[in-house]
Amino acid sequence: MISYLLQRLGQSLLVLFIVVIMAFLLFRFLGDPIVSILGANSTGMQRDELRRQMGLDAPLIVQFFEYLWQTMRGDFGLSYRLGQPVARVLLERAPATIELATSGLLLALIIGIPAGIYTAIRGRSIASQLTLGVSLIGISMPSFFMGMLLIWIFSINLGWLPSFGRGETVQLGWWSTGFATRSGLAALVMPALTISVFQIAMIMRLVRAEMLQVMRMEYIRFAKARGLSSRSVYIHHALRNTLVPVITITGLQFGSVIAFAAITESVFQWPGLGLLFLQSVAAADVPMLAAYLVLIAVVFVTINLLVDLSYYAIDPRIKTMAEQKGPAA
Repeated sequence: MISYLLQRLGQSLLVLFIVVIMAFLLFRFLGDPIVSILGANSTGMQRDELRRQMGLDAPLIVQFFEYLWQTMRGDFGLSYRLGQPVARVLLERAPATIELATSGLLLALIIGIPAGIYTAIRGRSIASQLTLGVSLIGISMPSFFMGMLLIWIFSINLGWLPSFGRGETVQLGWWSTGFATRSGLAALVMPALTISVFQIAMIMRLVRAEMLQVMRMEYIRFAKARGLSSRSVYIHHALRNTLVPVITITGLQFGSVIAFAAITESVFQWPGLGLLFLQSVAAADVPMLAAYLVLIAVVFVTINLLVDLSYYAIDPRIKTMAEQKGPAA
């Protein structure tokens, strides 16, 4: 277990190191930060002085290791657009996106896994065929269209839910949550549903395909021949072996929702990382873009590491392979 964990940690650190290099190059070669800070009307003397103060006159390799050290301490500099520390802005916006992504993904799992099991077991029923047809619509429908459709139905016509914003939030330390207020929960419904539609369809079809494959295995036939109940065969035997690819997709999709929720957050004006990213792109806020790149890399690397460790716990074959490779390595 230790060698398996160390191997995955080494791979994760290598990926993060490469991402930091990319962020550094983005910081140094995408425009001139001196001009962005002082403005186009600044004099050459003012620019040279600020360049010296920021250490931009040092050799490139020295600048990189200084940037690496600052990144490891969580110091990403000041936002050109907001004039605030980038790390503080990211911490303020992160709770909104994390709560949105978590709510959407939990909704997808709660609906998608049972629906996938049902369509695999009752594949010829009318309800199963109807569910599969609806899932195709969910996969093919763009998220921005789904969001606008929900706003038109539940906000404009029915007036049940707010069409934008996060509602009232409660501060718990540095974390701001909308789960503790009625308006916060109401504001969360449509964005979470918009995010979950595609995830529901994908998870459902993945679970169905894996269940159909597993149910053709010899050990499933042997379990049925032993007289085990259908519930025991489908849930305790078939579903457990279906969970490995589901965990993979769920983990990657959680990272993807955090990284690419910009469209949904833009439609609902949700004050999260995605909306912040779009605003930073429009303003050419390079420090914010570089920090966002590093943050998303950390999210994906962490999720992939947790997924790998969950493989180790769920699938005994992976545990056996890792133990066999450990002594050899």
